[in-house]
Amino acid sequence: MRKLILLIPVLFALSCQQKASDKNAAPAIVKDVHSFAEPEKAIVKHLDLELNVDFSTQLISGKASWTIENTSGATEIIFDSRQLQIQKVTLGVNETETTFTLGDEVKYLGQPLRVKIDPSTTRVSIYYSASKDAAAIQWLNPQQTAGKKYPFLFTQSQAILARTWIPCQDSPGIRFTYTAKISVPKDLLAVMSAQNPQSKNAEGIYNFKQPNPIPSYLMALAIGDLEFKSIDGRTGVYAEPVTLSKAAYEFADMGKMVNSAEKIYGPYKWGRYDVIVLPPSFPFGGMENPMLTFLTPTLIAGDRSLVSVIAHELAHSWSGNLVTNSTWNDFWLNEGFTTYFERRIVEDVYGKDEAGMQELLGYNGLQELIKEMGKTNPDTKLKGNYEGRDPDEGVSDIAYEKGYSFLRTIEDAVGRKKFDIFLNEYFNAHAFRSVTSEVFLNDLETKLLKGDKVLKDKIDPNLWVYQPGLPSNSPAVGSVKFKALDTLLVKWAALANADVFKSAKLSSNESLYLISHLPENTTIDQMKVLDQVFKFTSSGNAEIQSAWYVLSIKKGYQPANKNIEAFLTTVGRRKFLMPLYKELVKTPEGKKWAKRIYVQARPNYHSVAYNTIDELLK
Repeated sequence: MRKLILLIPVLFALSCQQKASDKNAAPAIVKDVHSFAEPEKAIVKHLDLELNVDFSTQLISGKASWTIENTSGATEIIFDSRQLQIQKVTLGVNETETTFTLGDEVKYLGQPLRVKIDPSTTRVSIYYSASKDAAAIQWLNPQQTAGKKYPFLFTQSQAILARTWIPCQDSPGIRFTYTAKISVPKDLLAVMSAQNPQSKNAEGIYNFKQPNPIPSYLMALAIGDLEFKSIDGRTGVYAEPVTLSKAAYEFADMGKMVNSAEKIYGPYKWGRYDVIVLPPSFPFGGMENPMLTFLTPTLIAGDRSLVSVIAHELAHSWSGNLVTNSTWNDFWLNEGFTTYFERRIVEDVYGKDEAGMQELLGYNGLQELIKEMGKTNPDTKLKGNYEGRDPDEGVSDIAYEKGYSFLRTIEDAVGRKKFDIFLNEYFNAHAFRSVTSEVFLNDLETKLLKGDKVLKDKIDPNLWVYQPGLPSNSPAVGSVKFKALDTLLVKWAALANADVFKSAKLSSNESLYLISHLPENTTIDQMKVLDQVFKFTSSGNAEIQSAWYVLSIKKGYQPANKNIEAFLTTVGRRKFLMPLYKELVKTPEGKKWAKRIYVQARPNYHSVAYNTIDELLK
């Protein structure tokens, strides 16, 4: 790996000399350990996808036609494939059949699909079907949806699951444009990470276009009984009819957020910004699929208290979708930047104190994670090494919150105005490209620090990126509202009387802070009184529910048991599920309870969630 890392800056320095506006320029060659592709020999540039979606057999079948560049004169091109049935492969517009082989299965990665080509080949068409058990796809029966009338399908391609429903070069360092023609049952609407229809048609055939080059993990498809409602001229919401009005109310500030983001880091380059609310089994809070963010219904709290997730996914339109990590070892370039940008949007739209509360909660979570992992654990470095592992292991507060703290450290050192100018230049210079940590550090050195050794020593970028733990120069964080809660908590500890809280009207963030800062010796009787005051057990806010239910399991607070079971069987968001299951398995009784719940709950989870929980409960 050392040799590879030494080569990356040189290769990218050469690449970045090309004009950022040239979307079709050849990318720098960065070896991705999570892909079989050899893009330095032959690389995909455009996809024409034709698929038929059959809900009766739960099969997706069709043709992926790739426009390729074969600059090396190679006689084969390699695609990533997992759980796919390949019927045939053809070359050129005349579709002359060619030979192909599927290599040995590799854990997490699937199989290399090796296709014989000629040096002059520019088009490769792969006829295939995706397994009904494909890891990226979840097929839902009507009872698993909000409306209970029609089936539903959605995909989740990040990190390396696109290869389970499309044969592709499945690396974030390889970008392509695409069109798609999707045939679905006539009662349903299909939408993708592209330019989308806003209503159903009589034929059940939908055409899509994504004119900007994207990596494969941003390929996305959802099909269901969907309707659309505009928020403003360029934003809107897709959802099942029974959910639509609630979703539109909850996300009414989307347009303001887009305007705020543009004010900070320049024009939104994707045209429309819409969101779709998926069924509860969606495993993430949100997925930043271009032009159409996929969202969990757990964000619909009724009081717009969880809409910062929208700010996060919107921010990905710059940090992640526009400028992307070249490999999953540089995941912090997506998530650390986005967490920083998210809080800037929240500050602009909702005020400094709201952003400050989120910052402190995130920082506390980061400290707890590093304590749990160990401050010398190599997985606490920003520059990761996930070779031989599922890159999903990198989805943690290291990428998000340590990455955020690093960028905040830079901002504090150089000033916000200079840092904003630098980040604007960074997004413009690398627009529609994939970059590495080394590219960012080189930009930081040459375009912002400009040889200022005192400033560089103050920030110490290499310490942040290449060393484990949390550096001592991490910025101070705090919240006026949390300090007021600290005062109440001191009184609570002294008096053990919930009357100290009765005059408090807590926001979502304040509730989370209170739950996480209750004294270790808090009794069940005290929890009952707190529950009477704040209604934590019956809260409609999934963040609060999850935090309170973890505490309830830990303390044996039985009044929450029924709600805990209901939560685990109706919510599929991995962020909420894992802390609950982890707390349950700490005792023999809890593990027995967890397994009983899981038998009922597992069919409602996406593979991204149940694969992790399977490992925990094995």
